[in-house]
Amino acid sequence: MKTRQHHFVGNSWKDFPSDLDAGKSQLVLVFGSSDTIKKPEIYGHLKSAYPNADIVFSSTAGEILDNAVYDDSAVVTAIQFEKTTISSVKTNIKHHANSFDTGVFLMDKLSGADLSCVFIISDGTFINGSELVAGLNKDNKHQVPITGGLAGDAARFEKTYTGINQVPSQGNVIAIGFYGKNIKVGHGSVGGWDEFGPERTITKSSQNILFEIDGDNALDLYKKYLGDYVKELPGSALLFPLSLRMNGDDKNVVRTILSIDEEQKSMTFAGNLPEGSKVRLMKANFDKIIEASSKAANNAFADIENSKPELAILVSCVGRKLILQERTDEELDAAKEILGQNATITGFYSYGEISPFNESVQCELHNQTMTVTTFTEV
Repeated sequence: MKTRQHHFVGNSWKDFPSDLDAGKSQLVLVFGSSDTIKKPEIYGHLKSAYPNADIVFSSTAGEILDNAVYDDSAVVTAIQFEKTTISSVKTNIKHHANSFDTGVFLMDKLSGADLSCVFIISDGTFINGSELVAGLNKDNKHQVPITGGLAGDAARFEKTYTGINQVPSQGNVIAIGFYGKNIKVGHGSVGGWDEFGPERTITKSSQNILFEIDGDNALDLYKKYLGDYVKELPGSALLFPLSLRMNGDDKNVVRTILSIDEEQKSMTFAGNLPEGSKVRLMKANFDKIIEASSKAANNAFADIENSKPELAILVSCVGRKLILQERTDEELDAAKEILGQNATITGFYSYGEISPFNESVQCELHNQTMTVTTFTEV
């Protein structure tokens, strides 16, 4: 595997040296701000440079290049596989009844005996991430790892843009299938938040909208815990996500609040919260959040049997970036220290992360995690 990276920043291109053969590159990943990647000249430039590659775009809440995070730019990573084939499929949520059917459609299009893994780039505003993941899992009989993320839009939560081989637009979901025995994929996803307060039961919800916990109004209960942060809602909700345990699972996923409705006394989350599930409040622990990046990278490293990763895609949550602020680079440094100097590192800050908890389990939608996917050819 060979890679080459480019950075479009300040209206000019910075090209990093590489011996990659541009004509033989099969895949180009473009992570950038909405305003940047919507420029037709960005796609035109890359299509001219990489005429035979699938060029996949995602808008972001921050772009990751090596161990640094940027805003209002585009990070480009071209990949040339030597022994691996890929297939990329795009669909739009408007072509399906719901997000679940979208996931089922994508996996059906990629199905094959030698499918080794799938990487998802999804719209982050129209898609229900939990339902999308359920659809991706439905017919994943061989339990190939599925990872990826939901596109971002800085901290605006208004419009996200994704696309393949065209200027990106809204509502698209792209699935990239990697085929063959020579590609080794590792994955890890860790949050690092502290839980507090008693475990409670969701007693009324509708998909990703929460109404009642333990029979009481959820928004009123949530506000009691926030104290002075109540004045800063909904933005302050990023500091206090929920830990969710579904159907008796022993693993918890994190759910971030996207908005609140004072009239309905409800909260909308970036993922479903089924009735009967157990929840606890969480709060930020800066050191643990940064340490979680090391753990995620370690987990991804272990999954590839300690082979040295050649490419690592980091998908971290916008909430982590807003909380860490000037310390955001520290979580990237922590990951890079584990991944090593020779790994090409790219990625973005997202509205949701997709990854299994560990090997041989179905993928999950995560919020407020650092998710690392590593690729190595053997």
